[in-house]
Amino acid sequence: MRNKAVLYVVLLSVSLVVVAQVRPAASRASSKSTSNAKPVATASAIDPQHIRAHVKFLSSDLLEGRGTGQRGGDLAAEYIATQFELYGLKPAGDNGGYLQKVPMVGITTEPSTTLSYVAADKTTNLRLSDDALATDETQNPTSDVDADVVFVGYGVDAPEYQWNDYKDADVKGKVLLMLVNEPPSDDPAFFKGKALTYYGRWTYKYEEAARKGAVGAIIIHKSDMASYDWDVVKNSWAGERSFLANDGRPKLKLTSWVQLDVARKMIGPGKDLDVLMKDAQSRDFKPVPLQVRVRAHMVSKVRRFDSSNVLALLPGADAKLRSEGVVYSAHYDHLGIHAGQTGDNIYNGAVDNATGCGVLLEMARAFTSSSQRPKRSIFFVAVTAEEQGLRGSEFLGQHPPIAAGNISLGLNFDGLAPNGLPEEVDVSGSERTTFYTVVQATAKEFGVQIKPDSNPSAGFYYRSDHFSLARVGIPAFSVNEGMKFQGHPVEWGIQKEREYNDQRYHQPSDEFQADWDFSGLAQMARFGVALGWKAANQPQQVAWLPGDEFEATRKASLASSTKDGQ
Repeated sequence: MRNKAVLYVVLLSVSLVVVAQVRPAASRASSKSTSNAKPVATASAIDPQHIRAHVKFLSSDLLEGRGTGQRGGDLAAEYIATQFELYGLKPAGDNGGYLQKVPMVGITTEPSTTLSYVAADKTTNLRLSDDALATDETQNPTSDVDADVVFVGYGVDAPEYQWNDYKDADVKGKVLLMLVNEPPSDDPAFFKGKALTYYGRWTYKYEEAARKGAVGAIIIHKSDMASYDWDVVKNSWAGERSFLANDGRPKLKLTSWVQLDVARKMIGPGKDLDVLMKDAQSRDFKPVPLQVRVRAHMVSKVRRFDSSNVLALLPGADAKLRSEGVVYSAHYDHLGIHAGQTGDNIYNGAVDNATGCGVLLEMARAFTSSSQRPKRSIFFVAVTAEEQGLRGSEFLGQHPPIAAGNISLGLNFDGLAPNGLPEEVDVSGSERTTFYTVVQATAKEFGVQIKPDSNPSAGFYYRSDHFSLARVGIPAFSVNEGMKFQGHPVEWGIQKEREYNDQRYHQPSDEFQADWDFSGLAQMARFGVALGWKAANQPQQVAWLPGDEFEATRKASLASSTKDGQ
């Protein structure tokens, strides 16, 4: 108890040091007036040294990797809430506070768990972590699986693309073996061409398998198709995994990944995985029952706990429009401490995502230091459990601070590279909205080019927290740098990103570096301020373009908001 008290004293001390020079500005927050002015003054208040200080603290060993449901994660939430309060922002969480409680369940697969397959009367035991990964999502301490295996291609049922890997086959009680990603395409009208849709994400595949009544689902890992190596999956699934508590959806007893070479062996006699993978690329593909059974004895440590999103509000200045809002977001969690791992076992998450939090906090400070306010309200939100499958932002989407139909735009910040001043920005997803012309004009004002998604097959739009807002209809996208940085060719930026992905992403080595250049993060914060200010001041709310996959949900949320009088 004494150690915890000491930590909170340190936390508060650091907070006071970081904001000492800006406290007078925060005290003026209550006297702001309506403004049609451009956000130049607000953006110019952004200070890269403030961002540096936040990133350095949030990624320090003191915060223990900011694990969801761990002490370090809770300290990070308290730190961010303290900053919001010191800036003079109003609380927008539960019960008049800054924290929004997110009920969760932590599931740790115990070493006594066993996973095997039986083919041609031969049982092969799989080595957890090396051959396969496994989690029981039912939130029960034990579950047993003994079921036939069916290969279901990509495991996708997408009526809008006339694609159904299940073909109405009865897969109840089966274990489904499936490919990562989705059917390849160069046609923008078919699974959006080269861009990965949500149908290619592992979260969708497990959800769909559960809806179909399967008892388990195993995804075959292939690095080029997944866009990340096995170690990324292994590190992400190591230790406790967190889920929203009691969300009412069907759950699988076995969610699993297997290495490609393991999958080749486990498909059973008379089958060739390469042939099955090729067949799966056709609309005519039908589920293939395999002469294989999977047996699993799942033993889980189940821990119920509350994590928190952190929400703060800057009320809008216009009497009619202040009931609507713009949301800035960033996730504060990372992978925490991996107990039992030798050597450095703290996953500090400096780039992922202390950087986004630093930008979020500095934008919040800049808004409160401005002499004027935008017309619509501004919400600053730091979400939990992104690394667990966007759980915190999913909860936020289900329980927004105001009706989803009244939120005009979501701007998310995740994994910014402190490599200096960018000459490109990545705003993938903004082109799907009516706000894109404003984004283009703002990029021109900042002297930066809009970079097309250099790796659309990775599906980054569906891998960060703005997606949770989009799922409930809110136009949303992330703001980040591109590959071209001032003073360097584009190849330099590409190499920097490759080095990060190979050597630091989801590894203990994602640590703060004293020589990092935060000028670019400050520029991204200024760019974000300008976008949010313009969205908050324009006459009409931002909308999805006609035909977008989220348009119907948006229309429904707008209708609901109108009906409820919000």
